[in-house]
Amino acid sequence: MKIFLLLILFITSLFSQTIDCTKVFEERKAELLKEIEKIDEARQSFEALKAATNSLFDKQQESLDKQKEEISQTLSEITQKEESIKKMLEENKKILEAIEGAKNDKISDTYSKMKDSAAASIIEALPLHEAAAVMFSLESKKMSKIMAKMNPDIASKITQILRDGPPFDKKDDNQTEKMDGTL
Repeated sequence: MKIFLLLILFITSLFSQTIDCTKVFEERKAELLKEIEKIDEARQSFEALKAATNSLFDKQQESLDKQKEEISQTLSEITQKEESIKKMLEENKKILEAIEGAKNDKISDTYSKMKDSAAASIIEALPLHEAAAVMFSLESKKMSKIMAKMNPDIASKITQILRDGPPFDKKDDNQTEKMDGTL
């Protein structure tokens, strides 16, 4: 009987340890299930955040692409307008040169047909740069005849300006005054 008692005691202790292990495993299983549930919730939150971030990024990228396209189109329009303006400026410059040439030819023809003394008195009354421009447009023979009829001081100043060559612009205040002897 002792053996039997010992055997029962041993089986009881074994069974009680088995129950404790099962109980521990069940508790641990419940804890692990809770942890898995928390991890799953975190993963779902992460996936939702990732989807929202990707959606926002896609919208921003789409907006940037539209802006790039608009900027590119605006730049293209500006370039086209710039080219158009350059062409118009060149055309206007050519027209202005043609008008200036026609004006100079007409002035030259007018002075060429005038008597030398009349032309000399008119040219003496002009500002120096304008007088030089008129004289430059005349033939050498006509220029010499007109200068011979002019005041020698004014003729010498015009000659100095002619020596420098065109364009005959206003260079200083002394040249823009009338050539009536006030110089």
